[in-house]
Amino acid sequence: MKGIIFNLLEHVVTEQLGEPVWDRLLDGAGVDGAFTSLGNYPDEDLFKIVAAASRALDQPPAAVVRWFGVHALPLLAGKYPVFFEAHHSTRSFLLTLNGIIHPEVRKLYPGADTPEFEFETSSPDVLVMEYHSARKLCALAEGLIEGAAAHFDEAVGIVHPLCQHRGDVSCRLELTFAGNGTSA
Repeated sequence: MKGIIFNLLEHVVTEQLGEPVWDRLLDGAGVDGAFTSLGNYPDEDLFKIVAAASRALDQPPAAVVRWFGVHALPLLAGKYPVFFEAHHSTRSFLLTLNGIIHPEVRKLYPGADTPEFEFETSSPDVLVMEYHSARKLCALAEGLIEGAAAHFDEAVGIVHPLCQHRGDVSCRLELTFAGNGTSA
């Protein structure tokens, strides 16, 4: 996993909970915490930090990962505004993940292993996303979607009827949006 994910997690934890909490999480995870954005680190390091946060916060790991995604999205929007500027809705933004955003991520962070999405766009009221990733970080996808909806001044409803954590081949996220979707 690319170090940028760990850098974002550190930023979110220290901003929301304080630097001493980040240090305790690293200690509890048995991870040294020296992450460079372009570095490659074992996925297990992230899962160890999430497990330590889960214990410390008395929250399920998926809730911790989702919380991280919600709070990481504004940081990404600030760091990479070009990905957001052309959009006025969460739906249009999400539809650029495979074709624009993830290819650019792989250019910026060579070797990045991004998830793949399949989209069903036949309904104007529901966007269906099928999530494929060996990391099974569908909770992060949900959090990032929630963060994107907040960025575009929308509320999002997420139904997750299929999930890799329940033995399904992929995750299916069914999204509905409410709001004006005009702010950026």
